[in-house]
Amino acid sequence: MITFYPGPSKVYPQVGQYLQEAFESGLISANHRSGEFMQMLENTISDLKFKLNVPADYEVYFVSSATECWEIIAQSLMIDSSLHVFTGAFGEKWMEYTHRISHRTSEASFDYNADLILDKSAIFSKNEIICVTHNETSNGTKVPDAFLPELRQKFENLIAVDATSSMAGVVLPWEAADLWYASVQKCFGLPAGMGVMIISPNAVERALQVGEHKHYNSLLFMRENFLKFQTPYTPNTLGIYLLGKVMQQVPPIAEVDSLTRQRAAGWYAFLAEHHYELLVKNDPVRSDTVIAVRDTKERIAELKHFAKAEGITLGNGYGKEKEVSFRIANFPAISQDEIEILQNFLAKMSSR
Repeated sequence: MITFYPGPSKVYPQVGQYLQEAFESGLISANHRSGEFMQMLENTISDLKFKLNVPADYEVYFVSSATECWEIIAQSLMIDSSLHVFTGAFGEKWMEYTHRISHRTSEASFDYNADLILDKSAIFSKNEIICVTHNETSNGTKVPDAFLPELRQKFENLIAVDATSSMAGVVLPWEAADLWYASVQKCFGLPAGMGVMIISPNAVERALQVGEHKHYNSLLFMRENFLKFQTPYTPNTLGIYLLGKVMQQVPPIAEVDSLTRQRAAGWYAFLAEHHYELLVKNDPVRSDTVIAVRDTKERIAELKHFAKAEGITLGNGYGKEKEVSFRIANFPAISQDEIEILQNFLAKMSSR
């Protein structure tokens, strides 16, 4: 099957070779306090920061998933409350989960075709965390490129960003936020089971101010270990190894970004040419990595049925648009040949 599911999605074909290398090396049996493991962890972090152009003073931690980051942020960084800026289901879930822990959340939710404009007169506590969903996997929206830099100019608050379906696929304005997180099963082109958290010196200062040490995944406990290139709990050694290998393989993020945006423009032009209705009609908030198409419930079911018969997996719709949309992953691991196969199928189906 050729999969365009937006996560877990297609892994890079080289991962099969890397799996064999990991097994033969014996590293995946190594103690996670061993010098061998620590060197591998250090190399993986170094390669990730280099290829994604992460600022030198930002720190990188590995966790179980992007979802775990919701918990870490709520436990280890919150003082007053959190404001959640989102346009879809995953941003809303982040807010709901945080509220269950902290009971102190507010929202700035937008329709998926709306322009994202925060009230210029808004006044926040300096301790309030602004939580932004950079790329909404559920409906194929993104925050416009200028949004986070403008937010950084307006407010001195800590800014946390969910970049689950955009990190490693597009250039990110790292210094416009203090904490970024993602899972590896999307733009990283890896099997599910690990998350990446990247934090600024400001986020470290906040964690020290909060001083929370009550959980196995307390940020300060994690940091104490990662600064020694160790982990606070038995890690996903294989996941870290594979991430390091992929980071060695892929080009710098500026090149990946150029290809991602070029392919996205091609997809949007193709879909318009063949009379497919886009779920997101407001161009500045259309995602470059997850493309959502809208149609009737019956037509969506038909398209997915015939696609499966031809060996193609389309992404289901999600949330409110679950039955009247499908999603197409535009992630770096997907090849141009695979894109052409899907486009030929959709061109054929457009005349049915």
